[in-house]
Amino acid sequence: MFNFIDHFNTLLRGLEEEGRYRHFKTLERPVGSFPKALIHHKDGWQQTVTVWCSNDYLGMGHHPKVIKALKSAADAHGAGAGGTRNIAGTTKEMVDLENLMAVHHGKEAALVFTSGYTANEGALGVLGKMLPDAIIFSDALNHASMISGMRIGGCERKIFPHNDIDALKKLLQAQPANRPKIVALESVYSMEGDISPLREVVKVAKEYGALVYLDEVHAVGLYGPHGAGVAEQEGLMADVDIIEGTFGKAYGVVGGYVAGAAPVIDAIRSFSSSFIFTTALPPHVLAAAAASVMHLRTSSVERETQRRMVNRLKAAFSKTDMPFLKGDSHIVPLVVGDAHCVRAVTDTLLEHYGIYVQPINYPTVPKGTERLRLTATARHTEQDVDNLVAALQELWSTHAISATRAA
Repeated sequence: MFNFIDHFNTLLRGLEEEGRYRHFKTLERPVGSFPKALIHHKDGWQQTVTVWCSNDYLGMGHHPKVIKALKSAADAHGAGAGGTRNIAGTTKEMVDLENLMAVHHGKEAALVFTSGYTANEGALGVLGKMLPDAIIFSDALNHASMISGMRIGGCERKIFPHNDIDALKKLLQAQPANRPKIVALESVYSMEGDISPLREVVKVAKEYGALVYLDEVHAVGLYGPHGAGVAEQEGLMADVDIIEGTFGKAYGVVGGYVAGAAPVIDAIRSFSSSFIFTTALPPHVLAAAAASVMHLRTSSVERETQRRMVNRLKAAFSKTDMPFLKGDSHIVPLVVGDAHCVRAVTDTLLEHYGIYVQPINYPTVPKGTERLRLTATARHTEQDVDNLVAALQELWSTHAISATRAA
């Protein structure tokens, strides 16, 4: 008989040997202390650390308005949603949030999912499946959730090199004018730290009659005068057909959504399995998300503070020989280039400096490009930034990380 346990143990040992096995730390985020957190070690020791890999970019997960909205809705409506949207989960808070997100992105309608991942799966799956003989043109570095959605859709897919407008144009030119075409891309690529040339993408897509699908999960809340993302910052929201976003990053809560033309959003609502068969988000989560979005529509303080910390971090790195990727976004990837070495770096940062950052390994990034993904937030201080850079400089010089990478 087949030994299932031995088989999975072999797979896990392989990850360990490659340095890719994921070790999770148990974190506690006391309200008001972010980016400080407590790590609960297995021996019972609690360690205070500074978190440098959080997606809560603006600290909205601890904002008093967000917490108040969450508590009030929980007190009023309880803990759960009661079922899927089709059964019992379409609450007033859900409808209010969808209306808000439609206005936020200048679209006719919006649809809330339980996560950004399921939003991409659901929307791209429907587009690929329901458009006759559709073809999707996908940036080579698109997120796994987008790739999963395209596979669910089952239509033809062409991959163009990352941010390569000329390659995209050639692929579009090769298709019949009347064939349904979709260009799928992200605005901010979180593992590279760069921003897509959205204006050029939109121009070439419209020239060849393609629908533009834009993942803004790492941009909403952060870019644009109201925090509606890179499309708003560039004045392109009307030209992007479908915008996908999340409440789980800069908005500090959880959940995902898509916004676009009413018939398109209604079709996604009607045909997406990841929407139809998933229990709805509960009212208190929806209320918290709405409070965060509404606050950031009018407040730029958090965005400005975060940008100052990002600029300080990049400026400090620029004075060193450490190989960080010089993208235009708020994300600063620092390439180590070896799975075992990047694990050693993060372990040392935690043990000796009280700095918590998780290593990024294959398959999230290609082998040989393993990295730290550093995120300065609105709650980090100048001293936090200086401490991080000093610790990394010391590691680079005393542990010969560059030599390790070369080997």
